[in-house]
Amino acid sequence: MIQFYAPDIASVPVLPESDSRHAVKVLRMTEGDTLQVIDGRGHVYTCRLVEAHPKHASVEITDCREQPLPWSQQLTVAVAPTKHMDRMEWLVEKMTEIGVNRIIPLLCERSERRELKVDRLEKIAVSAMKQSLKAHLPVIDTLTPLKKVTALMPDACRIVGYCDPSVPRRDLSHIYTPHRDTMILIGPEGDFTPAEVSLMLEAGIQPATFGDNRLRTETAALYALSACHVIDSLNTPEI
Repeated sequence: MIQFYAPDIASVPVLPESDSRHAVKVLRMTEGDTLQVIDGRGHVYTCRLVEAHPKHASVEITDCREQPLPWSQQLTVAVAPTKHMDRMEWLVEKMTEIGVNRIIPLLCERSERRELKVDRLEKIAVSAMKQSLKAHLPVIDTLTPLKKVTALMPDACRIVGYCDPSVPRRDLSHIYTPHRDTMILIGPEGDFTPAEVSLMLEAGIQPATFGDNRLRTETAALYALSACHVIDSLNTPEI
């Protein structure tokens, strides 16, 4: 199944140029063909192609249904962007496929990347959303200072992973509460500074370890997010 993305489809029944080109030029769709369009906010539209224009294909909505997320809570990952953008782009793609509500690029003292083009990451997230047959597009924030992020989601399960063994840490599985709103914080390649760790601990964020291996930034973020989903699945009552 192929999904098309048009965030304003309910009010403007026209596909964006890239999706129009894909439908008309690549898939050779013609007037009268049926296609599925998502708006990134959980709505799935069944549409009929009215005008097969390669730049602005117009459609008629014949049906709309809600597609709820497979998880019930808010899952947020705050992660310092990697020095090489291809690794950050890969991470956004995989987190979108696995399932995340919000991605916050973290600005830390040791961040090697202090500028970020969010529009590029959003395009990658859209592609991953369509490929994984989801209807919800994760929110991607602009680069945000760590101090500001520590004030977010105060009632959630907030977990930070870092490498410094001098501060006691518990395994992620002993901290995460299944199906509860959660924020995971992951630092840059050079890790959080001691001052930043103290800041997070004072804010009530719980220090976690993801095992004995030292993980790259993007690996740690994906591992933690995946672990939350796995723990959820093991703690879901059978119907």
